[in-house]
Amino acid sequence: MAARIVYTDLDGTMVGPRGSFWHTVGGEPTAEPATALLELHHAGVPLVIVSGRTADQVTEAGRIFAADGAIAELGSLVTWKGGRARHHLTGELPAGYAGRTPMDVMAELGVVEALCAAHPGRLEWHAPWHTTHEGDALLRGYVDPLAVDAWLAERGVGWLTLKDNGAIPASARLELAPEGQLARVYHLMPRGISKGAAIAWDLERRGLDPADAVAVGDSVSDLEMAPAVARLFITANGAEVDGMAPLLAAVPNVTVTGAAMGEGWAQAIRASL
Repeated sequence: MAARIVYTDLDGTMVGPRGSFWHTVGGEPTAEPATALLELHHAGVPLVIVSGRTADQVTEAGRIFAADGAIAELGSLVTWKGGRARHHLTGELPAGYAGRTPMDVMAELGVVEALCAAHPGRLEWHAPWHTTHEGDALLRGYVDPLAVDAWLAERGVGWLTLKDNGAIPASARLELAPEGQLARVYHLMPRGISKGAAIAWDLERRGLDPADAVAVGDSVSDLEMAPAVARLFITANGAEVDGMAPLLAAVPNVTVTGAAMGEGWAQAIRASL
């Protein structure tokens, strides 16, 4: 199929080591991602960045890559017109908190502090990047998201869920994970918010059908884009993560690229044109 729009994750997918658009997973210089991006723009296919980053961060990245919009905070916020137009998605945030951001509600309830205290040495704020998030609490560490969800439900805040958004590069040298494991980035947020739900909302706004769309990602949270698009590409680095294989097997419209990170992203783009 020839896509009419492409939704892409940023870190570990479109950009590789240390956030570079110009290096392979092994650190070698490459122009492949940039060349594929140019081909996408020549074809007139809009690019939308879908990330766990904040709205300001994805808007700035959107300017650099000439994106036609962005989805921030793992699906909490859809932006367009260079960030001037915004739509918040709040999922299963209880009606009693309507008009407030999920982050404000979590701060009032002390959920993050209690959760980190329940996992000493294994969970903390993903500082300093967490400070400007509104729709989610950005954390890092090494925990079992399913166990955390059960913990949340036991405390009457089961409307929240913990989402795994991939590993932190080994260069971070964090001591939050067991020996031989990389610490991971997590988003604590209301249920019902996802990259896929945000894509579905954006496609409806644009008057496009899911059959017109392709998505590219690398993490467990990116699998949630699959129901909203015709085809989801997962870059090779994401497919190699422990526990990912059975999850990929359950997604009928997923394709794993032959290469990792930016080079794999370039393969996905070319296969979509």
